[in-house]
Parts: sequence; structure tokens; C-alpha cells
Amino acid sequence: MVITAGIDIGSTYSKVVILKDGAVMGHGVNPTGAFPDRSAMTGLEQALTQAKIAKQDIQYSVSTGYGRRVASFANENISEISANARGSKHVGQALGIRTIIDIGGQDTKVISLDQNCDILNFAMNDKCAAGTGRFLEVLAKELGVELDQMGPISLEAKDPIEITTTCLVFARSEISANIAQGMDKRDLIAGIHTAITRRLLTMAKKVGIKREVFFDGGPAKNIGIVRSFEKELGYKIIVPEIPQIVTATGAAVIAAEKLGWKPTGGIKK
Repeated sequence: MVITAGIDIGSTYSKVVILKDGAVMGHGVNPTGAFPDRSAMTGLEQALTQAKIAKQDIQYSVSTGYGRRVASFANENISEISANARGSKHVGQALGIRTIIDIGGQDTKVISLDQNCDILNFAMNDKCAAGTGRFLEVLAKELGVELDQMGPISLEAKDPIEITTTCLVFARSEISANIAQGMDKRDLIAGIHTAITRRLLTMAKKVGIKREVFFDGGPAKNIGIVRSFEKELGYKIIVPEIPQIVTATGAAVIAAEKLGWKPTGGIKK
């Protein structure tokens, strides 16, 4: 029996996953805030409670993400590209995934995979908030809607309004001007989603986008963005049950492999 933990300390949320022989036994998700290690510890406590085990039962742990070096209880840290790819492989290899699109709080990533779900190429935007979770959060406030309602609201759009930029500063001004002109919020939100997906797909084409496409990160819970990707691509994409914890899962898998664990009986979805 191999029990490991993966810690993904992102700029917005910290995620912790506990695996037992490759199966997720518990997880925790918390705002990172000003004290990332404290947030990760809270997530660990939540995950331990779900898994019904004690901290000392964890045999090895690996951290990743923007705050990976401050995770005091991690045995080592790795890049989020490696962790995201490994987590996606663990979740989706049986589904034949070849492209990962990950939208984080303050960055976006596209990873191209070979037929074995190993990394071929990747692109990352971490220089600005364009198309990120932060981008969505700010524009939701500008529109006066709850972030988790943007997806359902956008599905009611009749005539999506084109948003000409994904630069947060200019997009915010553009949205404000459109609101002042009385434009329908549903159409504006649908336009925001289209702008995000087109930007991400432009980045994806540079690394090579192939089916199947796997979409993870917090914004993958937004049904409006999922539908927008599917409309632009012309086919369905794969969204995991809990898209926020894929990278933390990958870190936990890598931790297990450090102990000699190998997947048996197929990849768990």
C-alpha cells in the first residue's frame, strides 16, 4: 500500500490530494491568500479528514505550483507543467488525450502530448492576466454577477458581443462602456468566454492541438467556457470531475512513483 500527497500551491488557490495506491482518497481546496504554506496545511487537514488517515501515514509528498518552495511538509518540489501533464495522464490516458488546456488563477498553459501522454511541447502565459481565472473574476465584478454564475448566464445569450481584447485593463474598460450602452449582460459574458477560448486556441495551435482535448483548472467548471471551446473546435472536450485538483493529483502520482508504485488495472477516471 502506497500513500502519497500532492500539493499544488497556485497564485489563487492551494490544492492538496492524497492518493492510496493511485486512487484519490481525499482532497482540499483553499484560497492561497498571503500565507500559502498555511493554506496548504489547511488543505492537507481537509484531505486527511476525507481519507480518514493521519499525517504520519503519508509516505512521500511532492509540491508544485507558484508556491511550491514554501510547502513545508513536502519532500520535494517539481514544475507545474510536469505535474499537470502527469495528473492529466493519470486521469485521462484511457481517454486518449493529446492536448491539455489549463487555466489557472494568473496563468494559462497548453501542453501537447504524444500517444503515451508524455510531453511533446508546451506554451505558457504567466506575464499578464489575459484569459486567466483572475480575468474572469474581475470582469464578473464589473458585470455585477457571481463568478460561478457566469457559465449558466452565458448559455442564455442570444447575440454574443465581441470583446476585442483579453488585456484585463482594456477589457474592463470595454465591458464598462458596453454596460453603459445598455448591452445585455448575457451577451457580454458569452463574448468574454469566446475571447478567452480564441486566445487559448491561438496559443494551442502554436504547440499543436490534437484530439482528445483535456480541459482543467478552476475555470473548467465554467460551462460557458467549455461550450465555447467546443463550438470553436467543432467537437466535445474532456473535463474531469474535479478540474482544480488535476495538477495536485499529478504531484501525488509522481510521489508514488518515487516509491516504486506503478499503475495497475488501468487508469482511474
